[in-house]
Amino acid sequence: MAGRHNWDKLIGRMTPERRTRIEQGVRENLTEMLLSEIRRVAGLTQEQVAETLGIKQPTLSQLESQNDMQITTLRRIIEALGGELEIIARFPGARIKLSQFKEHETKLRTA
Repeated sequence: MAGRHNWDKLIGRMTPERRTRIEQGVRENLTEMLLSEIRRVAGLTQEQVAETLGIKQPTLSQLESQNDMQITTLRRIIEALGGELEIIARFPGARIKLSQFKEHETKLRTA
């Protein structure tokens, strides 16, 4: 997974106590984060993520500010940040992980 090492290195340099505090904070604040906030938490610049994705920094800046994008584009950005995208549908009494959007080779589309 592209970019995975940056997040792992960042976490690896932290003390166990700090990792615990961060994990607790993430669980408490898990409801909403912007892509740009996730990138900053991962300790990455737009230039670094854009390079991993094979795009230019201004394109990544536009993507980070979009309210709507393709799932494949979002997946590639999340993976470049060291994460994995899961799509969960919430219903009364049930949470269902959608398997329709499995990872597959696609090219990042930029408009």
